[in-house]
Amino acid sequence: EKDLEAKFIIQMEKSKTTITNLKIPEGGTGDSGRERTKTFTYDFSFYSADTKSPDYVSQEMVFKTLGTDVVKSAFEGYNACVFAYGQTGSGKSYTMMGNSGDSGLIPRICEGLFSRINETTRWDEASFRTEVSYLEIYNERVRDLLRRKSSKTFNLRVREHPKEGPYVEDLSKHLVQNYADVEELMDAGNINRTTAATGMNDVSSRSHAIFTIKFTQAKFDSEMPCETISKIHLVDLAGSERADATGATGVRLKEGGNINKSLVTLGNVISALADLSQDAANTLAKKKPVFVPYRDSVLTWLLKDSLGGNSKTIMIATISPADVNYGETLSTLRYANRAKNIINKPTINEDANVKLIRELRAEIARLKTLLAQGNQIALLDSPTALSMEEKLQQNEARVQELTKEWTNKWNETQNILKEQTLALRKEGIGVVLDSELPHLIGIDDDLLSTGIILYHLKEGQTYVGREDASTEQDIVLHGLDLESEHCIFENIGGTVTLIPLSGSQCSVNGVQIMEATHLNQGAVILLGRTNMFRFNHPKEAAKLREKRKSGLLSSFSLSMTDLSKSRENLSAVMLYNPGLEFERQQREELEKLESKRKLIEEMEEKQKSDKAELERMQQEVETQRKETEIVQLQIRKQEESLKRRSFHIENKLKDLLAEKEKFEEERLREQQEIELQKKRQEEETFLRVQEELQRLKELNNNEKAEKFQIFQELDRLQKEKDEQYAKLELEKKRLEEQEKEQVMLVAHLEEQLREKQEMIQLLRRGEVQWVEEEKRDLEGIRESLLRVKEARAGGDEDGEELEKAQLRFFEFKRRQLVKLVNLEKDLVQQKDLLKKEVQEEQEILECLKCEHDKESRLLGKHEESFTDVTEVAQDFEKIKPVEYRLQYKERQLQYLLQNHLPTLLEEKQRAV
Repeated sequence: EKDLEAKFIIQMEKSKTTITNLKIPEGGTGDSGRERTKTFTYDFSFYSADTKSPDYVSQEMVFKTLGTDVVKSAFEGYNACVFAYGQTGSGKSYTMMGNSGDSGLIPRICEGLFSRINETTRWDEASFRTEVSYLEIYNERVRDLLRRKSSKTFNLRVREHPKEGPYVEDLSKHLVQNYADVEELMDAGNINRTTAATGMNDVSSRSHAIFTIKFTQAKFDSEMPCETISKIHLVDLAGSERADATGATGVRLKEGGNINKSLVTLGNVISALADLSQDAANTLAKKKPVFVPYRDSVLTWLLKDSLGGNSKTIMIATISPADVNYGETLSTLRYANRAKNIINKPTINEDANVKLIRELRAEIARLKTLLAQGNQIALLDSPTALSMEEKLQQNEARVQELTKEWTNKWNETQNILKEQTLALRKEGIGVVLDSELPHLIGIDDDLLSTGIILYHLKEGQTYVGREDASTEQDIVLHGLDLESEHCIFENIGGTVTLIPLSGSQCSVNGVQIMEATHLNQGAVILLGRTNMFRFNHPKEAAKLREKRKSGLLSSFSLSMTDLSKSRENLSAVMLYNPGLEFERQQREELEKLESKRKLIEEMEEKQKSDKAELERMQQEVETQRKETEIVQLQIRKQEESLKRRSFHIENKLKDLLAEKEKFEEERLREQQEIELQKKRQEEETFLRVQEELQRLKELNNNEKAEKFQIFQELDRLQKEKDEQYAKLELEKKRLEEQEKEQVMLVAHLEEQLREKQEMIQLLRRGEVQWVEEEKRDLEGIRESLLRVKEARAGGDEDGEELEKAQLRFFEFKRRQLVKLVNLEKDLVQQKDLLKKEVQEEQEILECLKCEHDKESRLLGKHEESFTDVTEVAQDFEKIKPVEYRLQYKERQLQYLLQNHLPTLLEEKQRAV
């Protein structure tokens, strides 16, 4: 990825992981609406691409976050599983196994498991037993990594137990006592694991590896023995890969195909389990039948319980942060996002009898509580109470029986578990007995004996003898030449010594001893004539294995030790056993006769085969002689033809050399011409580039000048714009004030017009009445005068009628004069009233103007707030209506003095 100069496309923030598609431009979307970034949320997101980054997460942090939960689940009695998934080269093996300087999850989980075991056993809280197995799935075949390579280690069969689920038949299981044993087995398995170099990874895992820990915990819970069994599957998957990216061919291509097939099946299983979990969560939706294809792959079949059953499972998705692996990384993230939806329901793996006893005890306690409640006398009389008592007695009897049966079984197992010096482990179909203390294993001469006798040699002295000894013997034996107190085994600081007592017959590796002798691993010991043992020293054997592994002790050098002597002298030691002597001699005689018979038959068969072989060889020699003659003739012909061909070839070679020289000369000339043309082209190109650079510089300078002018013009226009805006604002304010004044003026004018109209209407109404009355009076006077005139014209002058008419006319004038006088008085009163009102309005106006002037002067001296300025403007607006009222009343007074009063006086004079 570094050689390809790949770019970083992964960002992590807390539990969120974001991937960026660099092919899509920033801020845009790709075809079909693809987004540039995609964000996924998981339980944890660990950043480990750069060790210098502050967000870097170490292997220790990963273990504290995930591995401690696995250890905790194992001690609680649950099954657990951790598996890493991702493309090849993304760090799966590093995460699970680590390297020499930085251990991964599997070693840390094993170390944490034994650390907690040591803490618990220190307080004698429980007993533990740990077994491990290590297998790989290569090309869909299961192989045991903890066995030497043989035909049995490959193609192990996978079977399924009705209760315990899938398992591998004949898979070796190894008992381990501490983390050093686990580490040794793990290293041995990693050496046997199949790896190879591909185009993307130098040590690519070509198989899936499963490291299984079977953890048994025995303790007392509420005075009841309890045993839980936890299986921990730690899985290192091979990486998904593309053939074009890895460059795989042949065997590697076949391996990659099988790897991808199993991973595709794993993906299908996870998708099906996710669908099942979603259907279970959504109870209202119609559930579709979902088939989970566990058996389509060996990997998914073995991990059946871990993926969708009784297990607490952790999936670690490892991804590459490089953009060249965008497709594989996105696929892995989606794969992990799908796996989040799976919901497992693990249960504690404990003995069914213990669980049943605990439940029955709880039921008994509940029934006793029910019987104790209320009035017991009334309850005992009722049939319900009787049935409850019967049920209680039945449950107590059942618990007592189960507890007794389980306790007897448990005591035997507990003694073995507490021993901590003796352990059984299964290896294939066999069972291996391990012990930490030095011990003797009996070699019984009885053909009907089927048991194995093992005697521990305790620290200090172990006495060996017969039952009739005066003191109690630690090891009681029977047989010929066995003394009542025969010998003593002394174990001091791990060194074991055999001390024969007076006159007892003791032999070590076929050599009779008379004094204390140091015993080595593998020594064969004969006590008396019939009791034979092999001496085992586990710690000494472990040291010898380490030396042999490191090369300090070879298989040939072992022949110089007592270990090889015991093997060489074993047959000689057997001679001391008279119970087997006769049988051995007969067996040897029969074997000799049988071997001689077979040897004669073999010699006869060999003679026949040699004779047939001789005849066949003679025939072959004859045919070879004839073939040799034919071949010699062919060789001669070929030599002649070769000579002719070599002559032609020499001639052609000379011609070719001459043509080569010509070609070389022409090629040199062409090269010189090409070089000259290149130089001319380079010079012309250089000149053109210089001219273009000069032109670009000039354009750049012109552009800069134009930009400067444009910026200046923009500044000027901006200033003009600001000035115009200020002027417009001032003009707007002025027009608004002018509009307000005009509106107020129009309002005052409308008010004046309305008052005038009302006054005119009142005057007209009174004048009309007055005129009508005068008109009627004048009509009556006119009629009287016309009658007087008609009478005078007729010669009948009526002085009385004339006098009446004159009196009526004088009366009319008198009334008219009275009315005019009254009207004059009214006008005079109105004039006085108007003068008074004008004077009052002038005083009010003077007061308002004085107040306005004072406030204006104060505003000019001090910087007042906007509210004060508004109040001054409102006071100024109050002055204008007062001025308009004053002007209106002054005009009324002037109109009265100039028009009404003079006209009234003239009319009065005319009436007088």
